[in-house]
Amino acid sequence: MSLSDIEIARQATMQPIGDIAHKLGIPEDSILPYGRTKAKIDLHYIDSLKDRDEGKLILVTAITPTPAGEGKTTTSVGLHDGLCRIGKKSVVCLREPSLGPCFGMKGGAAGGGYAQVVPMEEINLHFTGDFHAIGTAHNLLSAMVDNHIHWGNALGLDARRISWRRVVDMNDRALRGIVNSLGGVGNGFPREDGFDITVASEVMAIFCLSRDLDDLQERLSRIVVGHTREREPITAAQLDAPGAMAVLLKDAMAPNLVQTLENNPAIIHGGPFANIAHGCNSVIATKAGLKMADYVVTEAGFGADLGAEKFFDIKCRMAGLKPEATVIVATVRALKMHGGVGKDDLGKENVAAVKAGCNNLARHIRNVKSFGVPAVVAINRFTADTDAEIVAVRETAAEYGAQAIECTHWANGSAGTEELANHVVGLVESGTSQFAPIYDDDLPLWEKMKTIATSIYGADDIIADQKVRNQFEALEKGGYGRFPICVAKTQYSFSTDPNKKGAPSGHVVPIREVRLSAGAGFLVVICGEIMTMPGLPRVPAANSIRIDDQGRVEGLF
Repeated sequence: MSLSDIEIARQATMQPIGDIAHKLGIPEDSILPYGRTKAKIDLHYIDSLKDRDEGKLILVTAITPTPAGEGKTTTSVGLHDGLCRIGKKSVVCLREPSLGPCFGMKGGAAGGGYAQVVPMEEINLHFTGDFHAIGTAHNLLSAMVDNHIHWGNALGLDARRISWRRVVDMNDRALRGIVNSLGGVGNGFPREDGFDITVASEVMAIFCLSRDLDDLQERLSRIVVGHTREREPITAAQLDAPGAMAVLLKDAMAPNLVQTLENNPAIIHGGPFANIAHGCNSVIATKAGLKMADYVVTEAGFGADLGAEKFFDIKCRMAGLKPEATVIVATVRALKMHGGVGKDDLGKENVAAVKAGCNNLARHIRNVKSFGVPAVVAINRFTADTDAEIVAVRETAAEYGAQAIECTHWANGSAGTEELANHVVGLVESGTSQFAPIYDDDLPLWEKMKTIATSIYGADDIIADQKVRNQFEALEKGGYGRFPICVAKTQYSFSTDPNKKGAPSGHVVPIREVRLSAGAGFLVVICGEIMTMPGLPRVPAANSIRIDDQGRVEGLF
C-alpha cells in the first residue's frame, strides 16, 4: 500500500532552516525564523543583492486541468530537485496555498509523493500568516470606505458606485452578494456589497507585483474604490488608507523560505489563482531567487492558457523578466479525458483517446512557443500508463517542435526528473528564447482581450453588451489604456464552457464584467459564468480533515 502525501511528508528528515539558507548563501542574521523549518528572508538582505547577475528563469505550466490530475506543482518541485541532483544551483519559487481549495475540492499546493515542499501541513494551512495580512489589509480599506460615508462623505463617494468588495480566504458562496450596514443609523448607510476569495483581491495582486515596500505603498495608493456621482474615481490615497495597509503587509512582504523533501531550498510567497487572478508567485520572491541561484523554477496556475499567458503578459511585462524555457506538464490520464474517456475508464489502455486528447497539448505547445519561449513536455507518468500511450504523447509533442520526457518524480523524487533537468538545462543554455508578450502596451483594451481570445483560446471573437463596451471605452479615456488584461474564466476549457474538452475552436468568448485594478496595473475581464468567490462541492475536503489522537492533522492532501 502506497503512502499518502501527508504520510510521506511526515517521514521527511528536515534540515534546520539556517542550513537551507546557507545553500543559497543567505547569512544567518538575514533570515527571520518561524520555528525550526521555515523562515522569512530579510528584505534588506534582498535589496543588497540588486547588483548581482541574475540566473535563468524556467516556467512550469500545464495542459488544461481535468479531474484526472496533472501535477504542475509536483513537477516544479521534482524539476528543481532534479537540477540540484545534476549539480546545478537551483531554487523553486511557488505560490502559497489558499485555505479555500484546501478545505474544498482541489486540496493543497505543496506538491505530492516524493516531490513535495515541507512542512506540508503548515504550508497548506496558516503558514507564516501572509494571507491573513493580505485579507486584513484589504478589509481595512473596506471598513474605511464605509466609515468615510458614515462620517459625512466629504469626498462625495456615490454608494451606488462603490466597486471595492470585501474578501475572505474560504470558499463561501453565501457571501457572493450581501447587504451591509443594516440595523439602524449607527451602523452606516445600507448598500449592496459582496465578498471575493482573498486570492482574487487586488491587494493580493499588488502584493505579488510590487518590487519593494515603496512600490507596494505607491500601488496601494492607486486603488480605485468607487466613483462620485459625476463618475470621478475615488482612490485609497484620498481615504488616507495606504499607510496603514502597508503596515499590515510589511512583515508579509518578506518571502518565505522552506525546503523540499530532498532538503533543497524553496521560496513560497503570494498566491493568486490563475482562473480569477494573475496566478503567479511574488515578483520579490522570483527576482530574489534569480539573484541567489543559477536556475529558478517557478510555476503559474492552471493550464497555459491562463497561468502561462498571465505570467508572460502581466508578470514578465511588469517585472522585466525573461523566461528561458517552459515545461508543459501533461498526464496520459488527463489527455484521455480530453479525448472523451470518462474518469472510471482511465485505467484501461486507449491510445486512440490519448491521440484525440493530444489536440489540447498541441495547442498549449503552440501557444507557449508563440511567446518566443522554447518548450518541453513533462509526462507525469502514472503506473497504469502504457508504453504505447506514452509514444502517442511523444509523437504529438515532436510534431509541434517539443520533446516529451517521461518523469517519475512522484514515486522516485529527483531520480525521476534527471533526464528532464538535463534537457531543460540544454534549452536554457542554448539561448534560443526570444521572449515577447503577444500584444503591445498601446493596443486598445478591447483588441488586447480579442487577441488573447483568438490567439490563445482559439475563439473567433469576443462579445459583450453595450454597458461593458462602454466600460472599455471609459477606461481608455480614463488613462488605463496601456494596462494588460487579466482574464477570469473557467480553467477547465479553452472556451468559457467547462464541458468543452480538448481544443475547441470557432467559439465566442462572452465578457460579463470588467473590473479595474488600478493599483495592480491591469484590467480584470470576467468571462462566462466564472465566480470570484468559489463555493464548496457537495462533499468538501473539510469533511475528512481532523486531528488524530496524537495531535496530528489527518485528511489534508
